[in-house]
Amino acid sequence: MSNLDSSLPLAGVRILDLSRVLAGPWCAMVLGDLGAEVIKVEHPKRGDDTRDWGIRVGTTETAYFNSVNRNKRSVCLDLQTEEGQQIARELAQQCDVVIQNFKFGGAEKLGLGYEQLKEGRENLIYCSISGYDRHGPEAARPGYDLVIQGEAGLMALNGEAHQPPLKFGVAAVDLFTGMYSAQAVLAALFERQKTGKGRHIEMALFDCGLMITSYYGLEALIMGEDPPRYGNSHPSIMPYGVFDAEDGPLVIAVGNNRQYERFCREVIERPDLADDDRFRTNISRTTHREVLASELQQEIRKRKRTVLLERLTQACIPCGEVAGLHEALNSTRAEEAGLVTTYTHPEAGSTHVLAPPYRFDGARLPVRTAPPQLGEGTNDVLQSLLGLSAERLSQLKAEGVV
Repeated sequence: MSNLDSSLPLAGVRILDLSRVLAGPWCAMVLGDLGAEVIKVEHPKRGDDTRDWGIRVGTTETAYFNSVNRNKRSVCLDLQTEEGQQIARELAQQCDVVIQNFKFGGAEKLGLGYEQLKEGRENLIYCSISGYDRHGPEAARPGYDLVIQGEAGLMALNGEAHQPPLKFGVAAVDLFTGMYSAQAVLAALFERQKTGKGRHIEMALFDCGLMITSYYGLEALIMGEDPPRYGNSHPSIMPYGVFDAEDGPLVIAVGNNRQYERFCREVIERPDLADDDRFRTNISRTTHREVLASELQQEIRKRKRTVLLERLTQACIPCGEVAGLHEALNSTRAEEAGLVTTYTHPEAGSTHVLAPPYRFDGARLPVRTAPPQLGEGTNDVLQSLLGLSAERLSQLKAEGVV
């Protein structure tokens, strides 16, 4: 089976990942990163939808798919066939956790719903991910990250004030929903140790999307209207954002009044801005934001980033360059942290895989298995867990079930 490591936190936990695209697979990958054995069920011909999204890696993988499916095995099953459904049910009986994001009622039609799978298995943890509240009037609506970014107000808080509503650069709702779901699964696993019972976890993209609004959301409720948008600036702290130096952008994060005074005197050499009553406190600086921002930008644009970063560092003011994505991934910082790994690929020669962000006792958790080719684990998993013979597997393959 997979490269299990008994030293990992979730070693011995087995996950059946019946989900596809992003939120569900992200949840399963998080659990796999933490040491769980993850069995990803995919359609025998097309696999997960994301195997056809973005830049291709080999024949069956893409950068999109690989970003969310490390530390998993791929098992091909046609869940539209009775035999495929039965094999999935048998696999579920061998697993601690089932994750699914079928359309509302879809899992039940396949005989893979919570009530169906928990019969005789009271300790099963089952996570359903949907677009909207499964107990509300929109339960049957499919959920898409972009739609919910709009509906949850996220587009309305993102970007500059003069811009139209703007989506996040990544599918933030899907990613947060995946993380929230993984947290819920971990809580249920912890509880099961005490009670011996499982749980049905229900997560909705809209619910999680609304939670991402965080302090902006609470400010909107207090104000009775949408808060202003500040783009790369902070809504409550000044100066705190992205500024253009002579040779490129950098981040300057002045977090308190003492830092602001050092910034004015030691970094941009404008003591008058420190002494000006309009700018002495953070609240007064945000009140006179536009005037101060104009003065600061003029001074910052006169200097190169290296000079500014050196002075800011000496003044103990948080700062950093604004890097390109490729630059960040290839930075010394990322390399020394071991955040990007390279794996031998049977078709592409080699491929990059991002490493889990977790460290336990000083060691980063490993990428035990690179993202799988379509169906690479079918024979191994079904033979090991269900005892299917080679002859039976050949028959199922000929019938298109696996």
